Amino acid sequence: KDDGPIWVVDTDGRRVKATIVGRSPVYDLAVISAPDAKGLKPASLGASAALRVGEQVVAIGSPLGLSSTVTAGIVSALDRPVTTGDSADDTSYINAVQTDAAINPGNSGGPLVNLLGQVVGVNSAIATTGGIQDEAGNIGVGFAIPIEQVRTTAAQILATGKARYPIIGAKVQTGDDTGDGAEISAVDPDTPAAKAGLEKGDIVTAVDGQRVTDGIGLIVAIRTHQPGDKVTFTVNHAGKDRKVVITLAGQVG
Repeated sequence: KDDGPIWVVDTDGRRVKATIVGRSPVYDLAVISAPDAKGLKPASLGASAALRVGEQVVAIGSPLGLSSTVTAGIVSALDRPVTTGDSADDTSYINAVQTDAAINPGNSGGPLVNLLGQVVGVNSAIATTGGIQDEAGNIGVGFAIPIEQVRTTAAQILATGKARYPIIGAKVQTGDDTGDGAEISAVDPDTPAAKAGLEKGDIVTAVDGQRVTDGIGLIVAIRTHQPGDKVTFTVNHAGKDRKVVITLAGQVG
C-alpha cells in the first residue's frame, strides 16, 4: 500500500524498515533506503543490450508470497513495447525484455539475471502488451525493465528525488497499425515538437535512422533516451521526407 510500512527482509529472515527515496510510475521503478540493513552485498549489474534471444535467464523474488523463489526461462524477445501501467495509458510504453520465466506478483521488482549472475532487468508483473492486464504473470509471457533504464531512473531519483522521462510535446495515434509510421495527431505549443516544425498529420518514419512503424514504436524510441538528448526524426510531410532534429524535454513521472 502507498501509505503502509516497507520492510526489507534478508535470506535469514531479518527485517529492517525502509523508506521510499523516489518512484517512477512510468517505468514501474522505485528507490528505497534501508540504513539499518547490515551485511548486504550489491548485485553485479550486466547489460540487457548484450542479451540474445534464446539465452537462458533466471527470475528471483517472492511470487505469491513464496520467499526466495527462483524461476528459469529464456529471453523470448528484446525491445518489446509494453505498457507498465493502465493499458489505456499509452504514455507509459517502454522497451522491455520478454521472457518465459514465470513472473508473478511478488517476484516483480526482483532481478532478472543472466547465467553469469548479472542483473539484466527488473521483473514487472504489471507490464503487458496493452490487452492482458488481468492475466499478467505466469502465462509464459513476462516482461522486465532493462537494466540500462533502471540505472538511468535510479540515478535521477538519487540525484533529485524524482524521475524524469523524455517527451517531445506531441500526441501520436496508437491504435492505427498500418506499418507506415507514427502519425502526429496534435502538437502542443512551445514544445520541442512545435519548435522543430512538426505538424498534425506528419508521419514519423524513423528515429536516429531506426525505422518506426507505429505510434507505440515512436513512444518507445523516445523513451530509450534521456531529457536533453538530441534525436533526429525522419518525417513525411505532405508526401515529402525531411529530417528534423529535436531536443527532448523532460517530465516528472
